[in-house]
Amino acid sequence: MFLVSDNVPFSDIRKAAMTHDATALALRSPTTLDALGVLADAAAGYLADASAASTRKAYKRDVEAFSRWCRASGLVALPAEPVTVGLYLAHLAESGRKVSTIDRALSAIASLHRTLGHSWAKGHPAVRDVMRGIRRRLGAAPKRKAPVMGDALARMVGTLGVDAAGLRDRTLLTLGWFGAFRRSELVALDVADVRFVADGAIVTLRRSKTDQEGRGAEKGLPFAGNPAVCPVRALRAWLDTACAAEGPLFRAVDRHGNVSSERMADRSVARIVKRAAAAAGIDADVAGHSLRAGFATTAAAKGKSLDAIMRQTGHKSERVARSYIRHGTLFTDNAAAGLV
Repeated sequence: MFLVSDNVPFSDIRKAAMTHDATALALRSPTTLDALGVLADAAAGYLADASAASTRKAYKRDVEAFSRWCRASGLVALPAEPVTVGLYLAHLAESGRKVSTIDRALSAIASLHRTLGHSWAKGHPAVRDVMRGIRRRLGAAPKRKAPVMGDALARMVGTLGVDAAGLRDRTLLTLGWFGAFRRSELVALDVADVRFVADGAIVTLRRSKTDQEGRGAEKGLPFAGNPAVCPVRALRAWLDTACAAEGPLFRAVDRHGNVSSERMADRSVARIVKRAAAAAGIDADVAGHSLRAGFATTAAAKGKSLDAIMRQTGHKSERVARSYIRHGTLFTDNAAAGLV
């Protein structure tokens, strides 16, 4: 992956392509040079698309933070000695950073070195063992947000109004829950991705975290028995209100009820979930991911098969999928039940 940062512009690809071989370069015609320049720009674009935009932004912040720390400590950031990286990892741990945050910072630093052709001592004890010790001491298990179970979803939706903002939020909550969408997937949906059929609605997911190459997938949303939490009915009502024939499905709504043409930011999903949960009196640490986790947990508690749950969530790994199915299966088919 080519890392985007102020110090590593994609224009370096053009420079490398145009100056790699001075002798051969002198023999090239202006037309050839122009063609190479166009290809270099195209290559830069493809490299930019090799990873999600959110990942590139996070890596950029991580690299900038590492560079600032090195400057303040009188150390060299690029190429960095393994001991320097190990010290930085310890600094992050002592500063109260989570293991997942430290892991990402390490990945960003490694990506930068590999991209620029510097050696990267992944197995050096100063890096490997320090990171291992951090995981053992801080614990590698991520802190999970509380799942929004089916009854909680109904309570949250019940707090919403029938104005434009209320209809949008109802659609977002129910679609996110029944479709087991990630928040980034929700805000990436377009109106054209929704198709109504006799049994409900089919939503086309053109790209996801586990489908970076954009093969796409379809999710079926059946009519819910409870009309108040039905994603199909909510979708129809929102589309009728938003008056949008094309463009982003989820849009900002101002305090006057005016629907914007701009796509919502994914962080808005977390705010909407938190706000609805608070209004419903749900005292739990919820966020955008709580909809997806709540669907998987509720489905497992209702006896849905792991295969069926994975088809809706889009998980490729059973191990990862099982981690989403939390307390919903703790007391179903429990080996300790009824023994004495």
